[in-house]
Amino acid sequence: MTRCLVTGATGYIGGRLVPELLAAGHDVRCMVRSPARLRDLPWAGRVEVAEADASDPGRTAEALRGVEVAYYLIHTMGGGKGFEEADRMAARGFARVAEAAGVRRIVYLGGLTPGSDGHLSPHMSSRTEVGEIFLASGVPAVVLRAAMIIGSGSASFEMLRYLTERLPVMTTPRWVRSRTQPIAVRDVLRYLVAWAGIPDAVDRAFDVGGPDVLTYADMIHHYAAVAGLPRRLILPLPILSPGLSSHWVGLVTPVPANIARPLVESLRDPAVCREHDIAAYVPDPPDGLIGFREAVTLALQKIKEADVATRWSSASTPGAPSDPLPTDPGWAGGSLYIDRRTRAVDAPPEALWEVIEGIGGENGWYSLPVAWRARGALDRLAGGVGLRRGRRDPRRLRVGDSIDFWRVEEIERGHLLRLRAEMRLPGLAWLELSQCQEDGRTVYRQRAVFHPHGLLGHLYWWLISPFHSIVFGRMPRNVAAAAVRRAARSRSHPGPHDRGARERR
Repeated sequence: MTRCLVTGATGYIGGRLVPELLAAGHDVRCMVRSPARLRDLPWAGRVEVAEADASDPGRTAEALRGVEVAYYLIHTMGGGKGFEEADRMAARGFARVAEAAGVRRIVYLGGLTPGSDGHLSPHMSSRTEVGEIFLASGVPAVVLRAAMIIGSGSASFEMLRYLTERLPVMTTPRWVRSRTQPIAVRDVLRYLVAWAGIPDAVDRAFDVGGPDVLTYADMIHHYAAVAGLPRRLILPLPILSPGLSSHWVGLVTPVPANIARPLVESLRDPAVCREHDIAAYVPDPPDGLIGFREAVTLALQKIKEADVATRWSSASTPGAPSDPLPTDPGWAGGSLYIDRRTRAVDAPPEALWEVIEGIGGENGWYSLPVAWRARGALDRLAGGVGLRRGRRDPRRLRVGDSIDFWRVEEIERGHLLRLRAEMRLPGLAWLELSQCQEDGRTVYRQRAVFHPHGLLGHLYWWLISPFHSIVFGRMPRNVAAAAVRRAARSRSHPGPHDRGARERR
């Protein structure tokens, strides 16, 4: 047993690595900024939780106390001004504190680059620099350099999936001809877990990739074949810059432009392994590494079964607010605008709660779908996440899950669901849905809360109040009707039931 620290445990890779380490018999501590986001995970009771930010040496030192192997899975994907310096300082501080704490090894997952002669985007340059910081530190480090990771819910896979499924004919930039060596997320996790149990003091970087070297155009064609789609027609268009390409990806896929841009930039240059030395320490499985088509098949199967453990949106959205809802009745932090709605529901509380917990994504928001889509489109134009993130699971939610342009801030199963807005707003916003029993009847309660920032925030609320009256005003009636239909189906067909699109409105 090795005591491991996993940073970024609420992210896409970190959230999958923790249960793999536990299954391998290791002792795991998770370092997170918001411990509440681990609360509903199936493995939460089996790990220690340390509340810390990598930029805070004091709290990080506490998190690293007694740790043998530290996994550093932190990267500012969405960017923003000064993200390189923030990543640099966080990595340097983490390395110093890890050395002082006597950590035996740091394991970092970076990006596969074309080598010293290739052009590096700001994000790839930053990831490369972080790896070099750990290799130059006083702690032996293993840096895994991976190209595109293929797995259900990864940003790269979601981008490929939606581009292929939605565009039978597409004009594409030159980067679709660049060669890359994608790797299945299962193989990435296998490599990461292995380094917790290897005692050798290895201090170097390794290129990791799957068995196939493909262009992005090849991957589109392979994906279409696996998904049973007709062959896609690809027309390269050299004038599309990474900036234009990222906006185009943002319009077609759930991945917003600020996340798509670093992904697009990483595809401009070849990303092919120059060595496979890692096999000397972590031998390939007897049946070999997972190929691209098999990785796509596994990912699509997970999506079909609604068994996606983590998604790219599991990580915190850069720039999104994290302030909790002010719940103190005497809160004196400024103005709060509140829209309250209540409705009695002629259905048992279990049926109403299923509707509440299933809100968003394919089920919609139970009022004026065109208005919700328009708001999502406006958010995309403003550089926000928009309405396309959907849900990780169509039925169950946990704290930290994203739902379209909301994130679950709190859930009291069977009673309360609180969502925090992550769209671009001149203020902070929450939507709270709950159910209770009053005088023997099921009651649905709905509360929208807005904390304005400055004059613009106040103007925003007053300008959209008429639309709120329509949109939020229709929700209680339609939610109640959906609960009644659900209860009726349960009486006539006990057991699992369809949560399909018939309840969107």
